[in-house]
Amino acid sequence: MQRTIFTEDHEAFRDSVRQFIAKEITPNLPDWEADGVIPRDFYKKTAEIGINGLQVPEQYGGGGIDSFLFNTVVYEEIGYAAASLGGFQVHLNTVLPYFLEYADEEQRDRWFPGFADGNLVSAIAMTEPGIGSDLAGVTTTAVRDGDDYILNGNKTFITGGINADLVIVVARTSKDPENRRKGLSLLVVEGNMPGFLRGRNLHKIGMKSSDTAELTFDNVRVPARNLLGEEGKAFGMLAHNLPQERLSIAITGLATATAAVNLAIDYAKERLVFGKALADFQNTKFVLAECATELQAGQALVDQALIALDGGTLTPADAAKVKLFCTEMQARVIDKCLQVHGGYGYMSEYPIARLYADARVTRIFGGTSEVMKSVISKSMGL
Repeated sequence: MQRTIFTEDHEAFRDSVRQFIAKEITPNLPDWEADGVIPRDFYKKTAEIGINGLQVPEQYGGGGIDSFLFNTVVYEEIGYAAASLGGFQVHLNTVLPYFLEYADEEQRDRWFPGFADGNLVSAIAMTEPGIGSDLAGVTTTAVRDGDDYILNGNKTFITGGINADLVIVVARTSKDPENRRKGLSLLVVEGNMPGFLRGRNLHKIGMKSSDTAELTFDNVRVPARNLLGEEGKAFGMLAHNLPQERLSIAITGLATATAAVNLAIDYAKERLVFGKALADFQNTKFVLAECATELQAGQALVDQALIALDGGTLTPADAAKVKLFCTEMQARVIDKCLQVHGGYGYMSEYPIARLYADARVTRIFGGTSEVMKSVISKSMGL
């Protein structure tokens, strides 16, 4: 079915992004996966073609684009190339929106040029050991001391935490026995602040090119001018960006599932089984037909959600529906496509194996599938 949400400008940008990926990402991805991190100069290269600054205001060197559709083109093309760049995508797609929405003028002057030109890399530190999805249970503390906050605590599973120059840390600045959601604040920790310690780069079963860190804050003195937004209002601020974050995960899930189907089609046409192409067997045709239909359903959900996001009407419940469907669909489709590859699909040198391993986490981060179902059921009055 024809997509109608993109203009000629979007498609021209898509061509540029596709060429960039073919030159700068695809040949280098195995090395990045072996290293467990994307090199810092990659952020500068993406900035050169305008990716980093798409939504950064023009006065800071960005494109000043309000629409999320150009970002969507980037994440789709990365997925279509069977790649996953978790740290890079979180930096621009999850973290930057907090700065765009809540940074004051002084903070914008300090940080926005670095976002636009690729000199700054960011991450957000929410998850703590033993806390998981219970954001209201954050135990990291920030105590006001004159013009500073004294920050103490530990965070884990922080995507981009090894590379990050700026880390938005969710910390408790006060307690309200009647409401655990009150008293959380966002503090921007800079990489060179004394007491800010990066632990090991965690080893994962997938998303291997994405650095994932344990972070420790030991009496870190954070200037009060690094408070993002209002003190004590972080829970609402975090919830404000969740629809876009969850839609972004759905976009990536759909794109990588599309890549898996394309890989399976190509493999099935070339692989000979019992003297004829695997694609000639009815079972293969039926399996791939099922996959194509699931992709189309996911595409319809994503495109409608993108229209709503740009229009400011995408609700948390609708974003949860899109994430739930697309990530669960991603798992089903990629699993079927790996099966089409047979034993070769289990070999790490085949891209389908990487897609399979990378897909598992999308049903966990950004809110688990179980959390998505809870959000949806609450919107139904249940």
